[in-house]
Amino acid sequence: MSETPADTAPPSTADAVSPAPDPAPGPAPAPGADPAGAAQPARRWVRRPLALPSTQRSSWFRVGFGLGLGAVLAWMLVHTVLQISALLTLLLLAVFIAVSLEPVVGLLCRLGLRRGWSVAVVVAGFAGLLAGFLALVIPPVTAAVTALTDAVPRWRVQLHDHHSTLGRLEDHYHVIEKAQAQLGSSGASVAGGVFGAGQLVISAVTSTVIVITVTLYVMAALPAIKTFGYRFVPGTRRPRVEQVSEEILSRVGRFMLGNIATSAIAGLATFIWCEVIGVPYPAALGFFVALMDMVPVIGSTIGGVVVSLVALVASLPVAVATAVFYIGFRIAEDYLIMPRAMKFAVNVHPVVTVVAVLAGGSLLGIIGGLVAIPFAVALGIVLDEYVFPRTDAS
Repeated sequence: MSETPADTAPPSTADAVSPAPDPAPGPAPAPGADPAGAAQPARRWVRRPLALPSTQRSSWFRVGFGLGLGAVLAWMLVHTVLQISALLTLLLLAVFIAVSLEPVVGLLCRLGLRRGWSVAVVVAGFAGLLAGFLALVIPPVTAAVTALTDAVPRWRVQLHDHHSTLGRLEDHYHVIEKAQAQLGSSGASVAGGVFGAGQLVISAVTSTVIVITVTLYVMAALPAIKTFGYRFVPGTRRPRVEQVSEEILSRVGRFMLGNIATSAIAGLATFIWCEVIGVPYPAALGFFVALMDMVPVIGSTIGGVVVSLVALVASLPVAVATAVFYIGFRIAEDYLIMPRAMKFAVNVHPVVTVVAVLAGGSLLGIIGGLVAIPFAVALGIVLDEYVFPRTDAS
């Protein structure tokens, strides 16, 4: 291996470099001789292989193991969130309802009631509204079911009467034979459909119980929950965070009040239309439309379809006129009533309201459309308080 003199460029760092040992000392110089003139031996560089330390060799293993473990944990977290996504959606709905009712509970607390009694009063009020709705709906539904039960024997007699309209239809199309054959060949599918419907009912009841229970707990313990959450914020920034959070919660409550106002307008319009045009059960239908209108995206559409079907009892022209009325009312509500009400309640631009509802409904369905406007409000407040002041000052 070649040697490099000491006065040349140093060797590369790929190999360890150390100077060669000095040669054996010679005789001492004579007294008076110039030491600088004495011959000095040249220092030589010797290359030695550089071995990686054991810590560097093991570091690559630790990095690879950490990356693999992180990827596995991330995949498990995403898989777990997807598994419990339905439960998380129900919890989000419960928290949203509790926060929306906080202005009413807070008002009752300021009037002197304890928080537990305030929550009980609010729950009793909603229970009374539900009882009133059932009192309006159950009698006509019961009458319709009774009329259908009484008409079934008469229809059977008419099916076997060859001179009646139903009898002539039976002779021409053989409806009874086809129905019996269909039921006999697809008995398993019918049983499966019944079982699936039962599972759907049980799931709906369970989801309702979960939402009601979590809502009650959050309503009762909301001040303690907020205090606990604020403790994660440093003390120097805590007052400002509390102020921003309270403003967000206040606007969410006002949004719910605005939503109730628009729903009341829809129910009142339905009641007046049914009374004027002669659709039966106007009070029950108005109450039903008001409740359904609180569901964003599809609530008012479902209410309009139900009222139009009930209007068929009066006549086909009445049903068509009712459908046209609800199409016009839906357009007016989505682009005139709701945006203006939301701008007054939460100070959000109508364009933001429409876009937020559409985006939230596309992502999370009904619940996404319900929480979309409060989320847009919260985002706007955070931008005004934390982001825009820094960009304006820069």
